[in-house]
Amino acid sequence: MSLTEGTIVVMDLDEFEEMTQLMGWDRYKPNIVTGTLTQLVEWFVSKWGAVVVFGLDPVRGTEEVVLEIPGVEPEEVRGDLEYIKRRINEVGARITIVAVKGYVGLKPANNRRDAYYGTPSRAFAHKLLVKAKRKGGNRIIIA
Repeated sequence: MSLTEGTIVVMDLDEFEEMTQLMGWDRYKPNIVTGTLTQLVEWFVSKWGAVVVFGLDPVRGTEEVVLEIPGVEPEEVRGDLEYIKRRINEVGARITIVAVKGYVGLKPANNRRDAYYGTPSRAFAHKLLVKAKRKGGNRIIIA
């Protein structure tokens, strides 16, 4: 796999399984939150020329996503990530988003494990995501 410098973005809805049960939503169909996140991720991917490594799911709705953007610094996407977080909060959910600088492979992962651990940069982004979620989530981490 050839690698180039860029930004890895990981987004994950906070406590979404509990919210799904509380609201009585079907896990396998889009709802207001997963549908909104799907639309926002599609917009972000289009705007930044990002590669979807894992998670974008228009059929079931998006709960988590791993993206890679070649040639972009994490700070450059901060405003759009804040917009995504704000929109998800407006529909009543919480989301944790991490953007880190690193080497990107620019191809979809075969499975969730490869998506989060396929490169050292993705593993670092996942580690930051887990740490932020343990501290309550609903934040943006730029590293």
